[in-house]
Amino acid sequence: MQLGHRLAQLRERTGMKQAELARQVAWSQAVLSRIEAGERAVADDELQALLAAIGTQEASELAATLERTWKHLPRPALDHPDQYLLWEAEQRAVSLAELSVVPHAHPAFQQRLKEYVEEICHRAELLLRREHRIAFIGNIGIGKSTAICRATALEVPGRQGRPVPVLEAGAGGVTLCEVHLGTGPGYGVIVVPRTHDDIRADVTDFVDQLLQANHTSTESTDGETVQAVPREIERAIRNMAGLQRKRSKDAEGKRTDPAKTLAAETSSKRDLVVEVLTRMGLHRRDRREEWFQPSLASNPLEWMKATFEQINNGRHPEFSLPARIDLIVPNLVQIEDLEISMIDTRGIDQLTARADLESHLEDPHTVAILCSGFNEAPGPSVQHLLKRAREIDNRQIESNCGVLVLPRPDEAAAVKDESGLLVESNEEGYELKREQVSAALNAYRLSDLPIDFFNAFEDDPARLKEFLRGRVLHTRGEFKRQLCNVLMQAQSLLDNVEKEQVQEVQREAGRQLSIWIDLNSAPVKFDGHVHDDLLDEIASAHVSTVNAAVHREGEWRSLSYSHQLGHGARRLAVEALQDVVTGFTSTNEMLCVSHSGAGELLAQASRLLTTAYEELLRRIQLASVTLYREQFKQDPHLWHDSAEEWGKGPGYRKRILDHNRKWFQHAARQELEVQLEAMLAREWTGLLTRVRAIFEGA
Repeated sequence: MQLGHRLAQLRERTGMKQAELARQVAWSQAVLSRIEAGERAVADDELQALLAAIGTQEASELAATLERTWKHLPRPALDHPDQYLLWEAEQRAVSLAELSVVPHAHPAFQQRLKEYVEEICHRAELLLRREHRIAFIGNIGIGKSTAICRATALEVPGRQGRPVPVLEAGAGGVTLCEVHLGTGPGYGVIVVPRTHDDIRADVTDFVDQLLQANHTSTESTDGETVQAVPREIERAIRNMAGLQRKRSKDAEGKRTDPAKTLAAETSSKRDLVVEVLTRMGLHRRDRREEWFQPSLASNPLEWMKATFEQINNGRHPEFSLPARIDLIVPNLVQIEDLEISMIDTRGIDQLTARADLESHLEDPHTVAILCSGFNEAPGPSVQHLLKRAREIDNRQIESNCGVLVLPRPDEAAAVKDESGLLVESNEEGYELKREQVSAALNAYRLSDLPIDFFNAFEDDPARLKEFLRGRVLHTRGEFKRQLCNVLMQAQSLLDNVEKEQVQEVQREAGRQLSIWIDLNSAPVKFDGHVHDDLLDEIASAHVSTVNAAVHREGEWRSLSYSHQLGHGARRLAVEALQDVVTGFTSTNEMLCVSHSGAGELLAQASRLLTTAYEELLRRIQLASVTLYREQFKQDPHLWHDSAEEWGKGPGYRKRILDHNRKWFQHAARQELEVQLEAMLAREWTGLLTRVRAIFEGA
C-alpha cells in the first residue's frame, strides 16, 4: 500500500496522468491503478521501469530507499520529508554500535557509545513522527473558536454575507469539552462520552444548585455568585432531561423553571438525582459517531455545524454528554508533508491551573498558541501558565509556544504612541502592542517568544495560517537541529578514536568533571511542601470549583488535586537542583575553553545531564501524582468532611483549606514527602553515576 501510494505521489508531481504512465511502460491503466492502490505487488524489474518512466530525482532515489535495512530506527514512511537525515542517523547509530563491541574497548568508552546510540534514537524518533497538534489556549469568549475556523475555512455563510464558524462560538461558556479537528475520509463527528460516574457527579452538582436556589440565597458562602455546575453543562443536562426554562413568563413576569418545580416536588436529593438521570435516558444515548451523507444536507459544513451544536447542547437524542468531540474533514491545514490536527481547548474562566492545558505545554509534538484579547495581552491566564511552566523548568515553551493576540474591530486603531497620538494603521497598533507584550513576557525570560495578531473580522486568514505554519516548522527545525548536533558530535568521536593526544585532554577534562560531581553529589533539602501549590490554587479558585473537586475526590477538570501535587513536587525538585545543573553547564563551558580537544566529550556530558535531569523531573512529578492519588483513595473521610462544609455560611474556602492542611500534616502524608525527597536523592545519584560513567577511568 505504502509503495503504491508513493508511486502515485511521484507520478502526480510530474503532472503525468495514470494512462500516460501506463502507456510508457506498456501496461494497461487497470494494472497501474491496482499497483498504486496497493492491490497488486510490483516486481523489481517492473519497479525499475516505472521509476525510469517517471524520470525525476525523487523517483531515482526511491529504489535506493527501498534497499535500506534499518536496525536501530523504525523504517520511515517512503514519503517522509526527512528520509535522508534519518538514514544518516541510522548509519551513525550502526557505526557506534559496531565500535562498542570491539575487543578490549574501555568500559567508559563503551558507555559513551551506548549513550550516543540512545540519544540518536531518541532525537530521531521525535523527527520521525509527523503528527503535530496545534492547541489554542486562552480565556473564554475571546475568539479562539472563530480564529480556528477562519484559519481552516470551517465556515458557512451567515447573515449579511459574513461567514459563521462551524464551531459554536459566543461570549464564553459555550463548548462542553475539548474539540479536536483532524483529517479523514469525509466529514464526520466522533464523540468520546463522559463516564457514567462523571455524569452522575455533574447531575449531583446541578441538583445541589437547584436545592440551594430553592432554599437559600443565590450568594455563596464566600460572597461569590454560586454556579455549582458550569453553565454549558447545566444547559446540556437541562436539554437532555427535558427541563429547559420556559421562555414565556407567568402572571408575575417570571419565567417558569421546570427543574426548580421538580426539585420542590421531590422528597430527597438522592431521589432528585435519580429522576434527572432517568429523564436524561443515558441508556439510549450510545452513539459514538456520525458521518455526512449527501441525503442529509446539501452542504457538509452546514450539516457539521448543526450536528455539532446539537451534541454540544445535549439536544441530539442519540449522543451522551461528551468528554471530547472530534470533527473530521477531508482537508484541514496543509503544512509540508505533516499530519496536522487542531485543538480548541475549553476556555479559561478563572486563574486555576488546569491539567488539560498544562499537558499541551509538555507535549513535544504540540504547538501551544496562547491567545489573549488585545487590550489585556498577554493576559493574566497566559502569564499564569508561563509562570508555572517556568517553575517546573519546562524548557519546551521556548520552542513550542506562540502568543496570538485577537483584537476586535477598532481596538488596534485606538492605540496611542508615546506622544499621545493615535496610530495611523492597525499594523502600527499591532507593533506598539507587540512591544508591550514582549516586555511583559520578559518576566518569564520569554521576550523572544513569537507574537502575532489576528482580527477575525478584518485580517486575511492567510496571516494566521502563516503564523501557525511557522510555529510548527520551528518545532520541526528544533528536532532537526538537535539531531544534527548529536550526529556531528558522534562523528567527531568516531574520527578521534585513535588520537592519543585528544584522549589525554579528554581524560583531564573527565578528572575535572569528576571533582565537580563529588562536590555536588546530593541535592539540597526541599524548601517548602509539596502541597503548597495545591493550597494556593484552592485559595484562589472559585468556590464552585472547589466544591466540584471535593465531590469528585479531588479530580475535577478545573482543579485536580493530584496534578497540583505533581506540579508542587516538580517545582521543589527544580529549586533543589536547577542551580547545580546550571553550574554543571557553566563548568563545561569553561572546560571547553581550557580543554578544546575535549569539546565533544564535554558536549555529550552536558546533553546527557540535561536530558537525564528533565527525565528526573518527570519521574518526580509522576511519583507525586501516583503516591498522593493512592492516599486520597484510601481516606474517604477527607472528602466526606469537606463536603459537609458546603452551605454552612461564610468561610467555605477557609474551612476546606483547614481540612486539607490537617490532612497533609498527618504523619502518613509527611512520610510521602520524605519518600519523594529520598527518591530525588536516589535519582540524582543515579544521574551523576550515568554521567561519570562516560569518562571515568578513560
